[in-house]
Order: sequence, then C-alpha cells, then structure tokens
Amino acid sequence: MKSSILGLLTLPIHNVLYAKNIFNIDESTTNEIKQPKRYPAIDDEITNEVVGVSHFNLDRLKELVNRRPELARATWDWGFGDWETAIGAASHVGRKDIVDYLISRGARPDIFTFAMLGAHDTVKSMIEFMPGLQRTSGPHGISLLQHAKNGDSQSKNSIQLIDYLTALGDADSLKYQGIDEAEKQKYAADYKYGEGEFDGFSVKVNSQKKLLFGKLGKFGGSLLKIGDHTFTYNGAPSVEISFQFENEKIVSLTVKEPELTLIAKRI
Repeated sequence: MKSSILGLLTLPIHNVLYAKNIFNIDESTTNEIKQPKRYPAIDDEITNEVVGVSHFNLDRLKELVNRRPELARATWDWGFGDWETAIGAASHVGRKDIVDYLISRGARPDIFTFAMLGAHDTVKSMIEFMPGLQRTSGPHGISLLQHAKNGDSQSKNSIQLIDYLTALGDADSLKYQGIDEAEKQKYAADYKYGEGEFDGFSVKVNSQKKLLFGKLGKFGGSLLKIGDHTFTYNGAPSVEISFQFENEKIVSLTVKEPELTLIAKRI
C-alpha cells in the first residue's frame, strides 16, 4: 500500500482527477453512451462511406480521413465477398488524385493500383515473380488489364503496360456469356424471401445497360451469365444466382452459396 500511495502521488494532478472521475461514473447514465456495435472496431457506416466516396469525392474523403488516418486503409464487402479497399475504389475508376491522397495517409497500394498508375516495370516484375497473377481480378471482378486502361491510358508507360498485359492473353478476367437487352428485361423485378421490409432483392438494368443485383430497392453489383438463366455476382466464384420459370414467366430466383440456399419469389 505504501508503494502504491507513493506512486499515486507522483502522477500529474490532472491524471489523478481523471482517475477520480472514472471511479465516480454515474451508472444511471452509462447506457446513454452509444458505441458502434462492434466497438472498438470502427463504425461500419463510416467505413462504408469512406470506401464509397473514394470512387469520386476527394473533399469528403479528406474530411473523414484527415481526422482518422486509419480510415485510409478501410475495406468494405459490397456483397458475397466483393471486398474493396478505399484505394481499390479509386484505382478502378482511375482517380490518381484520390490514390495519391490515400497513400499519403497510409493506404497500401497493390498491383491494381500500380496498373492504373501505368507502372509498367512494377507490374511486369510482380507477374514475372508470380506467374499467373495477371489472372486475378480486382473489386467487382474488374480485370488487371481494365485497371490499366482506366488510368492515363495515353501516357507512354500506360501504353506499354496495356500492350504487355494484352499480349499475355489472360489479364482481362474470365469471359462470360452474352445477354441481349430483351433478356435482361425479363429478369428485372423485385424478389422477396421473408416478411421483413428489406428481406428481398432487386434486379435492375442501369443506364449503362448492365444487369444488376442488389438488396431490395438498391442497384448492387453485376450479374454475369455463366449458363442458362444462371449467373454469378461480380465474378464471385462460390456464388450462383439462377432464375426459375413457370409457363415461360420468371417466378423466383435462387441464391446458392457454400452454406446457404435462398429462394426469393418474384413480386
């Protein structure tokens, strides 16, 4: 006790006062403190926004990351394991300014970032060190070659890199079956699997004529055709989404994952 008291006396006065406040917490008010569900993990809503705005809004990104630089490494799952980092978002849309900012705050560039930046020698060295790496796709199933094209494709290094990746023959991701506009419209509808307000999916065709699959009322990611009325989501290898017909009309869709099969009825 003697040593403890002496140790306490050596603390700065403001620290002693702070410690006193800890022990005098009014328990009746502690439930009013709202913490993130997974605290001390950073709030999911903030992480989601950081990755989202990293596609297009540098000013808002700075507001979020300047006060908490750890968010420069934020990662988000857009669905079925479609993981995307903040720098990955900026990379596949060709936003070098956002990439530069995120790196300055501690983000970790990867081969897709270097491809967008036109770093020919870097990307080539990585592929030569690990043959086949060029076949790995990035967020949303976007290929390494497409990342290179989404950057400054007119620069000397970018042109050299695009030519190199094109010559490899397999740096442009998997090839999926074609689907015409009339067929896309057949699938476009809302589908419900439960009684909850948001227990369902929406299949939509966006302004770029892409067939998209998302939560009820949302756009979501791309449906990529792999068979008759059967699709994968953004190239996720373990996910299969198929549509069922009765009397030549779609009546439901089925989502198959490794540990889940979910049927949603068309509404």
